Amino acid sequence: MKKITLTKAQGIPGERWMTQPWLRTDVGAPHPGIQVCIIPRRVLDLVWAPNEEVLHPGDTFAADLDMSEGNLPTGQMLAVGTAILRVSEVFNDACVKWKARYGPAAYEWIRKPEHRVLRLRGVLCSVEQDGVIHAGDLLRKV
Repeated sequence: MKKITLTKAQGIPGERWMTQPWLRTDVGAPHPGIQVCIIPRRVLDLVWAPNEEVLHPGDTFAADLDMSEGNLPTGQMLAVGTAILRVSEVFNDACVKWKARYGPAAYEWIRKPEHRVLRLRGVLCSVEQDGVIHAGDLLRKV
């Protein structure tokens, strides 16, 4: 069974967050708000298919959940498996890798100003309680 271990201290142990974060705090530490990335399942299904040669976006996991600011405001706690996550204030607006993998149209669609509140690229989270996520675990607001 596939599983992901999450820790407050290391994010996903062995992943690049500890050594090569794309965002750091004012004191140079890895920003805790980017430990976990959750992509909306419907967006993932639009841009990626498992049997294609196109790379997976690299998000921690996908969830069929409304990730809009109205439904998941900054600070919202989420439970999945035995872990607790907190929705970060850091906005995920897609990076140049997204544009290279899925094309300019997908990149511009994600980044449209009117789409910002929908968080089509997903939410970034910090780990608030260590835990383990197993394939098929439900993500729920707490």
